[in-house]
Amino acid sequence: MMQHVINKVIAIFLLAFVMASCQKAPPSIQGLLYSDGSAVGIEITDGIITGIVPLGTGDATPELYVAPGLIDMQINGYMGVDFSGPDLSLDGIREATKALWKEGVTSYLPTVITSPHERLITNFAILSQAMDDPEIGMSIPGFHLEGPYLSPVQGFRGAHLEKYIRPPDYNEFQEYQEAAGGGIKLVTVAPEMEGSISFIQSAVEDGLVVSLGHHNASADVITMAADAGASISTHLGNGCANMINRHHNPLWPQLSEDRLAISIIVDGHHLTREEVRSFYKVKGPDNTILVSDALDLAGLEPGEYTRGERTVLLTPDVVKFPAENVLAGAASPISSCIGKMMQYTGCSLEEAIRMASTNPAKLFNLDDRGEIKPGKRADLILFTIEEGKVLVHQTIIAGEVVFSLKAD
Repeated sequence: MMQHVINKVIAIFLLAFVMASCQKAPPSIQGLLYSDGSAVGIEITDGIITGIVPLGTGDATPELYVAPGLIDMQINGYMGVDFSGPDLSLDGIREATKALWKEGVTSYLPTVITSPHERLITNFAILSQAMDDPEIGMSIPGFHLEGPYLSPVQGFRGAHLEKYIRPPDYNEFQEYQEAAGGGIKLVTVAPEMEGSISFIQSAVEDGLVVSLGHHNASADVITMAADAGASISTHLGNGCANMINRHHNPLWPQLSEDRLAISIIVDGHHLTREEVRSFYKVKGPDNTILVSDALDLAGLEPGEYTRGERTVLLTPDVVKFPAENVLAGAASPISSCIGKMMQYTGCSLEEAIRMASTNPAKLFNLDDRGEIKPGKRADLILFTIEEGKVLVHQTIIAGEVVFSLKAD
């Protein structure tokens, strides 16, 4: 009898010891929290963040920052893979996605630009396969259609080919949405085009985010677009003619319209420091979203390439039309915009990450990502900031390491 009691006491003691040990188990990920620089451990269970634990004074101080994975809502391609190109394939999308993981991008919206009708149908069908792919699908929550419903006017249409630009047609758009398996989440339109306001209303009623871009709309038309449900401006300051009226132009009314957030390309080339600072002072860190707007040439060796039926020049920093010596697109991932945004505006790391992760997650109701909080998916990046630039050391999606600088 006594031995039975002793055995029971020992069993209870061992159970309590095991439970205590489990409670003190080391966190899964350690780093300097991006929001305040404190040393923390992030506990992960089944791909979900379950706790954020301050590290004790006896623990070694981590050398890497930890932040939520970056979310790029406007990227046209990467490492030679063009989401609007005639040779798009599922293998190509896998290649581009894995390359983006190396830059800390854990979610992105492949962006399809102004193209022939048949091309849009075909490419959205291929992209829908990627969204369902077990290997990369968690990184692709949807797609961005930028065009063909844009201004045909030179300067405002940017690099979009005029011959494929046309007025908005919601019946036609629904063909693209059907091909995409319902995956189109964002559409950029020029609000002054005939039929745009009713198009915006229909899209918003169907749960899409509508952005204003590549346009020369008046203040009244921009107000009408916001009334119809448009909620953001695409790469403000770009997709705009070089010569505009100093008073009556599309920039001021978009900045003054409180219902419109903005996306901006802060790669050091698409906008000047003064533009970025001014835009940021008006909209602030909660209504500004960083995007790369990178072309498929991003990540390739500099040189001349043929893209979109034209010859372009890829420099180490940007893509140009060599004949006109004007910008054709971006060549840097969104991670490069973080350091530049901090440098230009003096914003904190937390605010820069908010603009590159938290804000796009909220815009598209991606409630499972974009922040480091219990209950969120464990999409994380570990990085250093070297010479003002983010260097990604590790990328984690749903608790799984998909890129490690040491392993690479």
